[in-house]
Amino acid sequence: MAWSLRNIQLDSEYALFLWFLSEIIKITFNLEPILFYSFQKSLKNKEEDIKELFLFIGEIDSAISCASIQSGNTNYCKPNFISGKEVFTEDIYHPLIENCITNNLNLESSSLLLTGSNMSGKTTFIRTFSINAILGQTLNFCFATKFDTPFFKIYSSIRISDNLMNSTSYYLEEVVRIKELIDASKIENCSLFILDELFKGTNTMERIAAGKSILSYLNKKNHIVMVSTHDLELTEFLKDENFDLYHFSETIENGQLIFDYKIKPGKPKSGNAIKILELYDYPLEIIQNSKGMDKITLANMGNRK
Repeated sequence: MAWSLRNIQLDSEYALFLWFLSEIIKITFNLEPILFYSFQKSLKNKEEDIKELFLFIGEIDSAISCASIQSGNTNYCKPNFISGKEVFTEDIYHPLIENCITNNLNLESSSLLLTGSNMSGKTTFIRTFSINAILGQTLNFCFATKFDTPFFKIYSSIRISDNLMNSTSYYLEEVVRIKELIDASKIENCSLFILDELFKGTNTMERIAAGKSILSYLNKKNHIVMVSTHDLELTEFLKDENFDLYHFSETIENGQLIFDYKIKPGKPKSGNAIKILELYDYPLEIIQNSKGMDKITLANMGNRK
């Protein structure tokens, strides 16, 4: 036992001496910096080869991902890029929504004005189209059975928020973003403009006035505009501006809202905002006053027409 401990101690002292000697040599001859810069120089000489390897691995990884998606989902198609201001899609759906309801959309020399009830699927639909447009133009497949569109540049104004760090309000952030779309519309190439609830950060009258003017401005040349809105007044102001009107709606069954998530031509006949308040047990006084005000608003709208 004593012999074993003595051997361990000697081994430990011998290792300590070797370590100390190696450190003295490295410090004396600057071995570590020399090795580091030598390695760095070798990497610099192989920089182009490393970039090519990096791109190759990325392409292989992308190809494997695309093949994996397509092998697990048979409902996809290759896009057909056409000229002109036209959109023809069949059974288009959002890839991240389980059991997503498919929809068709045909636009001929026109843009899309999409209205409808809360939670009925307006924003999801315009996101569905834009996602498939990006996939079609980058990976050459779409989640649909038919996807015929121009090859366009895509601009969006969907998720905007105020910026406390820059001291800008929601409305100002939206103004800046929409200005970028306006500048992009001046180019000749076909562009797709996706907008959700235009200028909802300001009052109704100015929102509708500015919204109508901006949408008309963007809807020029071969550009295609897809906008979702709750402002039904825009359906009247834009009916002669080459906008096709579609909507989403719902039914009420056993005191519950039932959404079919199917896009339909025309404008909705009713909304569901007050009904949702009622379903969530808001006080009866609030519900009755809301319904009364809603009737007055509809009457005023009829008089303006």
